[in-house]
Amino acid sequence: MMPPALLSLPRSSRPLVSSSPLCPGPRSAIQRHHPSLPSKPAAGICYASQAVELLPSLYPGEGIVVRDARLEDCWEVADTHCGSFFPGYKFPLDIVLRLDRYIALLSGFAVPPGCTRTCLVAVNPAAVNDTISIECGDLTDAEFHGYGVSKRSIAGILTVDTVADYLPRRGPLKQRRTGIAYIANVAVRKEERRKGIAKMLVAEAEARARSWGCRSVALHCDVSNLAALRLYKSQGYKSIRVPEDAKWPAPKIAEGVQYDFMMKLVHKN
Repeated sequence: MMPPALLSLPRSSRPLVSSSPLCPGPRSAIQRHHPSLPSKPAAGICYASQAVELLPSLYPGEGIVVRDARLEDCWEVADTHCGSFFPGYKFPLDIVLRLDRYIALLSGFAVPPGCTRTCLVAVNPAAVNDTISIECGDLTDAEFHGYGVSKRSIAGILTVDTVADYLPRRGPLKQRRTGIAYIANVAVRKEERRKGIAKMLVAEAEARARSWGCRSVALHCDVSNLAALRLYKSQGYKSIRVPEDAKWPAPKIAEGVQYDFMMKLVHKN
């Protein structure tokens, strides 16, 4: 979906949440094991939807748990997001991006009345530990690549909401759409890909949408990311043709990036 750009972030691209811990919806933890497809990043400084892979994994993600993000997860969520969407950024800009995302998470508790938003995380229990690894390089070293602070227990992230910022408004009064959940910011750490984590996150987002009373789920996908398009289509998402000259809202991340607007009906269990 869409990563936020520094200093020009559209409001709904930030994975904001409405309460602490970061989970306004019903709490659940699921364990699912699905193969997924590897992703080939689109060209440019900002990569979209780095969550899917083309070939199924030989070893599905044992023990991966999808749950709501908690307050203590904020830095890892920011690190996962920026590491997936902005992999080419170097020190110190990579730290600035992570701090921007971290602050957005901590400050984004408010949503419009009647709306819901949550950030889901896929946790790899095998990677959980009580220490935080700090990696840094010598600034005088020509091979210096960056600086990182993360426990790396979070394998993937996803934001789902009913704010409808990226859905066309309804009627002459331009009213906010209801009954439609919106998925954004899907990202999986490079070392955790090919384990079906993207599918697990999307499946849980759909379950949340149903629990909120939504009848469908929508998203935007970078048209150059064929792997992501294949994944969403395999999960039942359909491309929606935007009428000519229609001014439907869409992410504006980087110059020249185009998005396919996709939707899927979700039925109550």
